[in-house]
Parts: sequence; C-alpha cells; structure tokens
Amino acid sequence: MRLTFLKIARQLLLAQLVFVALLLVTACQIGVKSSSSSFSLAVIPDTQNYIDFRHQKAEGFNLDSSTLFIDQMRYVAANSVNSGGDIAFVASVGDVWQHQTKTMDPDHKMRGFKVEPNPILARKAKRTEKVLSIELPTAIEGYRIISDAGLPFGVAPGNHDYDAVWSVAGYPPNREKGFPLLDKTVKDFGILHIGGLDNFRTVFGENTDFFKNKPWYVASFKGGANSAQKFTAGGYNFLHLALEMQPGNDVIAWAASVMSSHPGVPTIVTTHDYQNSDGKRLPNPLIDLAQIDPKTHNSAQQLWDKLIRQHNQIFLVLCGHQRGQSFRVDKNNFGNPVYQILADYQDRGQVAVEAGHKTPQGIGDGWLRLLRFDFITTTATITVKTFSSFYNKFSSEVGDYADWYKEREQPSMSDAEFYAADDYTFNLDGFAQRFKSARIRY
Repeated sequence: MRLTFLKIARQLLLAQLVFVALLLVTACQIGVKSSSSSFSLAVIPDTQNYIDFRHQKAEGFNLDSSTLFIDQMRYVAANSVNSGGDIAFVASVGDVWQHQTKTMDPDHKMRGFKVEPNPILARKAKRTEKVLSIELPTAIEGYRIISDAGLPFGVAPGNHDYDAVWSVAGYPPNREKGFPLLDKTVKDFGILHIGGLDNFRTVFGENTDFFKNKPWYVASFKGGANSAQKFTAGGYNFLHLALEMQPGNDVIAWAASVMSSHPGVPTIVTTHDYQNSDGKRLPNPLIDLAQIDPKTHNSAQQLWDKLIRQHNQIFLVLCGHQRGQSFRVDKNNFGNPVYQILADYQDRGQVAVEAGHKTPQGIGDGWLRLLRFDFITTTATITVKTFSSFYNKFSSEVGDYADWYKEREQPSMSDAEFYAADDYTFNLDGFAQRFKSARIRY
C-alpha cells in the first residue's frame, strides 16, 4: 500500500514538473516571438507650451499645463517594455522648454553678431529668469520618469532650448504695426538667431545622471548637444542620432563617424527642424539659421545631401518645430527608401477651452506619436498612431479631432485626409535585406 502511494506521488510530481516545464517553454516561445516581431518607438513632440511658466495656475492660467507633460511621460513609462508594454525607445524632437536666459551667447558675440532691437523679445526677456527655477526643473522631472522606467532615450535640442535668442541685424521687425497686427513674416518679425546650449547640457549633457555610464548611450558631441544611443528591439539592433538644430558640418562629420563605428545598423535621425507641414525640406523663414549663419548651420536640404542620403543605414528621420504633420519618402544614393516624418502639436488648445479659456490656448493637449514596428510579415511595416495621454484616446477615436485642429494645422485637407495624416501604416521596403547584418539570431 505504501509503495503504491509513493508511486502515485512520484507520478503526480512528475506530471507537475512536466506541466511547469511546458509553461516555461511556452513562456519562452512567447517571449521570443514578442521580442522578434514588434515594438513601439515613442516620439515626444515639442513640449515647450506645457512647461512654459506662463501656462501655470500661479501665473493666472486656468490649469497647470505642466501636469499634461508629466502625465504624458507617465503614460510612456507605464507602457515601456520593462512595465509590460512595447515601447522600447523614446525620441524627443526638442523645444523641451519655452524660454531663453540670454540675449546672445559668448560665441556669437565673439564672432561679431549684432542685435537688432526688437520690442517683442524685449518684453519676453523680463520673464526669462524663470526658465531656471520652473521650466528646467519641470523638464528634469518629466524625463526622470522616463529614465526611472529604464527606457533609453535621446533628445534633440530645439530653438527654444538654446540659451539665447535675438533679432539679427539687417532683418528688423516692423515697428510701425502693433503686436496684434503683426504677420508671421520676415517683413513683420524679422529673422531670429539662436546660440548657446549650456542650459541644455545642464539637463541633457553627457555627464548628467540621465546618460552617464548608461551602456546604451554610445557617443556625444559638444558635451551632449548632439548624442547617440543604441537599443535592441524587434529582433534588430538600432542606432539613434539626436542632432542639434540645422547642424553644421562638424556635427555631420561626427554623426558619420558614429555610424562608421556601428556599420550596417539601422539608424534613426532626430533633429528639430527638417521639414514643414507640406512635407518640404524648408525652414520656417523667421528662424532660417542656414541663411543667416551658413558657416555653422546647414539647411534641411543640405543635411539630406551631406549626411542622410550618403549613408545607407539611415532609414528614418524624425522632426518637429513646424506645426502640424507630414510624411515623405525619398531614395538615398543606394536606391533605398528614407522615411521622413514631422509631428508638432504644440498649438493644440482644446484642453484650455475645456478648462474655461474662451479661445484655444496652445498647450499640446497631451498628443504624442507612437511608431509601431512590425516584423511579423515578410514586408516589415511601421504603423503611426497619434495618442493623447489627456484624453486617453487615439486620434481616430476622437470624433471632434478635425474640428479641433485641422483649420490651424492643415486647412487644405479634408477631414478624412486629416485623420489619415495622424493614423497610417507604411512598408519598410527591403528592410530585411538591407539590414540583415543587424538581425539578432536567437
């Protein structure tokens, strides 16, 4: 009787071990399938209007718009791969905060640049000291959430992230018009220049806690004003380059050297100003750095010609700065496609209306981009979705989406076209063959 009992006990134990083993095998298979098939990349558009100290209750605004920024970062962190989601990397297109702290940086003073008096900038200059006490700390708080979630990320500096902004001598503003009557043209506003990235390096420099000793932070230039990160997802190794605004030849040479150290790795370039809402590689004429300072800046077209089209491993370009959204595809010098995407939602102001403001006040409304890479099928794809962490909905789920935003961003589009501009899928033609050397073999 005792032997029979022991025999049964052994059989039950063996069955349990087999069951557990099967569960482990199944779990591993699911894990391999998940890691080798798809992931998401979160793109953080211009956030300066969230962080702007003037858009907080302490300044008489109807809500603390900084909470939208913090909630946006919490959403991304909560959906990271380490939290059970599929977001594997975060790319920020810049304009993290709103204000500058200087009229002109030392480098441009030394180079002989002169300031054109501008009453518009003079009014704003009285407020800029609060960038250090309010705006930069808010940015750090938000990106700390991303960092604590274990997410690798890269931030490209935008024009608002520079230390100084001034009107360029020779391009004066129109002083005969009152401020409300000014058109956003060079004739009325003149041309602005920017310089200095000390504030940016304070927050996102190479030696900050965000990046120091992080194995995925692989290179930097100018103290972190330009940076490179690597990440592994979807069965591939990836490289990400975050480049300063309208980068000069020295930055282009640095970027090329980083890619040469990571040959054959699919590379994403994020830079603040690259294409407009019509999909053209043209700057906002009010801040055309390549025109007014060609020795240290390249236009978007020059960036394409000198860097992007010259390197076969660059397959994706992300940008912000110019309001709205656009998408274009061009062949590089090797006959392979490069996908170029604009997303900038800083002027979206429906949340402010709902908070009691009579008219929309541009604060962003929590919108960000999610790019889902899918390698399940023979032809790889990216599905672009636009999500609001405030409304907790995708753009396709908001019935008033076009009514709220189309007129300001894409007035020539139909409602259907506007929805489609924020929700679409495209093929990564030839990706597997092009980047077979970067494929991870399990």
